[in-house]
Amino acid sequence: MATYIHFTDPTSLEIEKFLQEIPTCPGTCFFIDINKSTDLKYTGGLPDWGRKLNNTFNFISLLNDFPDNIVKGIGDEIMLFIPDDKLREKKTIQSYYHLLEEIYSTVYNIRCFPLPEMFLRCKVSIHYCTEVYNITFFKDANDYYGKDIDLTARLMTKAVENRIVLSEKFFVKVQSDLVNLGLPLNYGCLSKVSGKFLEQFRGVPESTEYRILDTGS
Repeated sequence: MATYIHFTDPTSLEIEKFLQEIPTCPGTCFFIDINKSTDLKYTGGLPDWGRKLNNTFNFISLLNDFPDNIVKGIGDEIMLFIPDDKLREKKTIQSYYHLLEEIYSTVYNIRCFPLPEMFLRCKVSIHYCTEVYNITFFKDANDYYGKDIDLTARLMTKAVENRIVLSEKFFVKVQSDLVNLGLPLNYGCLSKVSGKFLEQFRGVPESTEYRILDTGS
């Protein structure tokens, strides 16, 4: 559970010591956004867009496989954070490669589903985080803060419908998994990953390397 931070004295000297002792929590951060869901609310009532949102959220398998790692939802966008130790505990999805294949399959299957009115298409960003802390400023809430969480959100600015944007740091972790599994580096959905892009995201002092993985239009 997250470390609760609540110091009522704004001049407290204890808070700095307290914060310095909080460890980092490395893991994988996902932002998953359901595309055009806002537009849908202006063209139909709750029975229409509510059904489609329900179907789509239920179809995103990572949300079912990691229900305790859903951190927050903002509108129709979800943040999912999977710490490394929690990933290693899983029986089936226990590597970065399997995480990527799982979300790729989900986005692809939603796009290709024969009844297009059943689901809403998605876009995703993924980043492997080292500068992140399992902390909260609200009692009994679970949350994660850190510059890597913010960077994952910035990567979403490069995402479009049916696309996964992955940071180079996450891509390197996936490739390491393939080596350990004895698989070629272009195995599975990796054969569709783009070359590297470089971007100076707002508020991030250094340039960020990332790649894109499209599932089709």
